[in-house]
Amino acid sequence: MHDGAAPAQQFLAFDFGVRRVGVAVGNSQHRQATALKSIAAPGDGRLAAIDALVREWQPAALVVGVPFHPDGAAHVNTRRARRFGRQLQARCRLPVHEVDERYTTTEALAEGAADADAGAAALILDQYLRSLPAS
Repeated sequence: MHDGAAPAQQFLAFDFGVRRVGVAVGNSQHRQATALKSIAAPGDGRLAAIDALVREWQPAALVVGVPFHPDGAAHVNTRRARRFGRQLQARCRLPVHEVDERYTTTEALAEGAADADAGAAALILDQYLRSLPAS
């Protein structure tokens, strides 16, 4: 029996940092993200770890947090996060959605996250999932 509802889509989200990338997973049905882990491997090791997660979770799309100054202005890490998103899109051949990630690490720490970067990635993904149309 088909009820007309779209199948749940899985998403991986990333809180990009120069030293670490936080990762979270969630889907369009439950609309709640779960912090997975942080990847601290440099360069190709980081990308290989992300490749493994993409193979494991089979996401429909990726979500990348993009930081801005409090006034909304871009800065050096804005450009770095966007470049990271473009790298992921080319490497994984999946759509990449950007989310404004201002204050997510601070919020993750305030909520008691054991891994602030993965917690921030979960907040980024929660924000993205809330933006999806109701199914």
